[in-house]
Amino acid sequence: MSFLDSTVVNVALPVLQRTFRAELSSVAWVVDAYVLTLTAFILLGGSFGDIFGRRRALRLGLVVFTAGSILCGIAPSLFVLDLARSVQGIGGALLVPSSLAILTASFDPSERGRAVGLWASLSGIGAAIGPLAGGLLVDAISWRGIFFLNLPVAVVVFVVALPKVPESRDVEAERRIDLAGASIAVVFLAGLTFALIEGSTLGWASPPIVAGSVVGALGFIAFIWIERRSRQPMVPLAIFANRTFSAVNVATLAIYAALAGASLYLVLDVQQARGLSAVAGGASLLPVTVTLLIGSPIAGRLADRVGPRVPMTIGPAVAGCGLLLAAATAQGASYWTSVLPSVAIFAVGLALTVAPLTTAVLSALGPRRAGIASGLNSAVSRFGGLVAVAILPALSLAGFTHGLEQRLSTKALDPTVRAAVLADRAEQGALSPPADLPPTQRALVRDAVRRAFADGFRWVMLACALLLFAGAAISYVELAPVDRGDGSGDPPP
Repeated sequence: MSFLDSTVVNVALPVLQRTFRAELSSVAWVVDAYVLTLTAFILLGGSFGDIFGRRRALRLGLVVFTAGSILCGIAPSLFVLDLARSVQGIGGALLVPSSLAILTASFDPSERGRAVGLWASLSGIGAAIGPLAGGLLVDAISWRGIFFLNLPVAVVVFVVALPKVPESRDVEAERRIDLAGASIAVVFLAGLTFALIEGSTLGWASPPIVAGSVVGALGFIAFIWIERRSRQPMVPLAIFANRTFSAVNVATLAIYAALAGASLYLVLDVQQARGLSAVAGGASLLPVTVTLLIGSPIAGRLADRVGPRVPMTIGPAVAGCGLLLAAATAQGASYWTSVLPSVAIFAVGLALTVAPLTTAVLSALGPRRAGIASGLNSAVSRFGGLVAVAILPALSLAGFTHGLEQRLSTKALDPTVRAAVLADRAEQGALSPPADLPPTQRALVRDAVRRAFADGFRWVMLACALLLFAGAAISYVELAPVDRGDGSGDPPP
């Protein structure tokens, strides 16, 4: 449910843009409102499970997430939808670390890699089928249907899964929750996210953006100060002395930022630049689903045998090559010769990466601190996605604007028409020609918009590829050749 809802909205963004006549930066909040609260509270969710029981955290998270899904489905406005997505994020912050910590506590080290590989495979599939499921529901019902999809899943989990889940907790943990740390995390993440998303629209030097940046910076400093002095910190800063744990989390930041950005823009590309329906747009990413299903458990077993360094170096590099191919074929006419090859290569790279990365994080700190390890790594991955979804619309807008200006200058259009089209450039691929234009001129504007969107898309793919290559380089340099983690949580000598 949690991973599905991180991507299911992507395919509905063009519909939300048309429904609410919104800019791409505005509908980006539908994605980031979820990721923001998920990132801010996921550490608290991991600590809650360690202290009060992971099964209890799973149950509470399921209730909150389902309630948020219902609120999303009945939201009357974009603002209410953003608030409801925030509620979903709080529920997801309890679901994700508790589920992974339960697996870590329930399996011996010799079987843990395979179990985590299956977890990564299924959660990756949840993320990958989001666009397809969303496309089917958007076309058949409406964008509201994508949120009601969670209701039958919640019923099945309550009836079938929860009765079989064993309870586990960290028996040495103090029964205290770091509410101050969680609250200040929300403040600094909200300030940072606001500045990143709205900066390209309001102006980077405008008072609201400067204020958001200051709140983000001061909030981060306050968060570190609080965590250093807390008796039961949400983020025990001492765990970063473990080199493996720190290195994997830095690689996670780069890799998941690229994953979030690429997933969003691949769906937008096939819909807005290639004219596919929401269903076809979602189906275009099916190779990712199939590859993750088959490849993640294999990669998990590989990490058990040879350590995470090899798959975490090769995987992101392969995925980055897939995105370079996507950039090179951005204006290709055929899905089969342009989109499919790049998505397939991207998927192979992800399948090699996800399970070994997760195994490395959990092994570094051991089963006793599995909740905080999984929670922190999940927070880092969501923060990477949060920043990517906030920044990339500004990058794509720069590329789109540059391409649109060039292409409109070569069209036989009245200067006032060019000015009117450029005034709506923030809508990017959803930009519609003025309604009073003759059909021939409307076709010229549509062609210019489609090609300009491909320009912005190319810039985004290049940026995401660079992030993946950075993740591969960090893994190669910082991880030991064979490093399964000592399980102690202590820094290596």
